[in-house]
Amino acid sequence: MKTKKTFKIIAGVIVFFTLPSLLFFVYLFFKYNEPLPSGIQGKNADDLAYKMLDALDNDAYENTNYIEWTFKNRHHYKWEKSKNLCTVFWEDYKVVLNLNNSTLNKAYVHGFTIKGDMGKELINKAISYFNNDSFWLVAPYKVFDSGTERRLVKLNDGEDGLLITYTSGGSTPGDSYLWLLDTNGMPKSFKMWTSILPIKGLEASWTDWTITESGAKLPTLHKLLFIGIDITDIQGTK
Repeated sequence: MKTKKTFKIIAGVIVFFTLPSLLFFVYLFFKYNEPLPSGIQGKNADDLAYKMLDALDNDAYENTNYIEWTFKNRHHYKWEKSKNLCTVFWEDYKVVLNLNNSTLNKAYVHGFTIKGDMGKELINKAISYFNNDSFWLVAPYKVFDSGTERRLVKLNDGEDGLLITYTSGGSTPGDSYLWLLDTNGMPKSFKMWTSILPIKGLEASWTDWTITESGAKLPTLHKLLFIGIDITDIQGTK
């Protein structure tokens, strides 16, 4: 009898916590989920991408050789962009990534070098962190990266949107992002169709910008539904 009663209590607790979450997810799905829009590749799409880069002062970003930032108060980065080296810090770990030559990657715990399976696991985790967290920092500057496809999309309000699809690279190739721009070409937000998000077309803001010492414009906060994605301690130098 005690076992049966305990089972009922556990089942009740599970239903109590999971049912509201399930209903909330269903609500979000039907409210926000939308199909990937179609667009046209070619000169007009590329021109809109260049307009966005001009609004961002892409030259200043290209001439920025060092960027440092903290993502959501969890991961800290020191990125020597000119050398394609990045040191990633979280908890008690440090991983030095050579983005040109993965054989030179190194992992540390409390300053001690870690090799073997644990070292590989830490390096892979650092790569995953860097791919995600740097994207939230510099995504607008990556519209002409190798493996990208650009499409001009006509929006419901008659304005033009820029759809970027990453066919290769990163941790999740195949993801698409629809950039929504102001009249000057400055990013306001993007909508996401990614493999890691079950709801397609979710929109995240790109409005809270700071200008680094090098002149690069980088975001300090993204708003996604009721979630804030903070990027702090930003430095950018030539």
